[in-house]
Amino acid sequence: MTDPGSRPQAAPRTAPWSRDELTERLRAVSAERYHDRHPFNVRMHEGTLTRDELRRWIVNRFHYQRHIPVKDALIVAKFDDPSLRRGWVRRIQDHDGDKDGDGGIERWLRLGEAAGIGRDELLDASRVLPGVRLAVDGYVNFCRLRPVLDAVAASLTELSAPQLMRTRIAAFELHYPWIDAEGLAYFRTRVEQGDRDGQEALGLVLESARTREEQERAVAALGFKCDVLWTLLDAIDRGRGAADE
Repeated sequence: MTDPGSRPQAAPRTAPWSRDELTERLRAVSAERYHDRHPFNVRMHEGTLTRDELRRWIVNRFHYQRHIPVKDALIVAKFDDPSLRRGWVRRIQDHDGDKDGDGGIERWLRLGEAAGIGRDELLDASRVLPGVRLAVDGYVNFCRLRPVLDAVAASLTELSAPQLMRTRIAAFELHYPWIDAEGLAYFRTRVEQGDRDGQEALGLVLESARTREEQERAVAALGFKCDVLWTLLDAIDRGRGAADE
């Protein structure tokens, strides 16, 4: 029986996870939901895509690639700490380059050329499938509207990217020799960059996500990003566009 004079006890707060447990939960999301498991990526790495399918992927994935520095600029604008802005702006430089003819976007254009797709074809956004456009817009708006912790956590797919790049390089060299090896420079560069960026973002999330609510938001944000990449591949897998002509 409750003592009539006692005060009601406040409900206990949910304790935050330890850094190790949060890391484990984030890595579990990538292990279970990263787009390396998508049937289109599986077929790509098995070497069963047709030339038209691979070209369709290159054209539509470029729409995502060209928006990476856009979402990173939105993240930079959210940082209060100048040192964090200086560190994150490097990601924009990685994709935009320090000068014309440099950077990840340029390397993707060269991948397109190696696959027989002209630069104008890649740069023509009217060729992008509606589902791809919707997925990319959703990710950019997520980074624009959500707190910086969520936006940074969404980028943690980079933790899985280096191994995907290694697998992709080997698959292209083995199964798609009609694509000039020089066109694979984007994938080769992202092995090192992805590892560096993933570890940097993980450190920021572990440092910033102090409460259980913040930690759960970080895990959910990474899940959202996995859904974006999966949805993008769904659209490419099912879609038909000018790249198939």
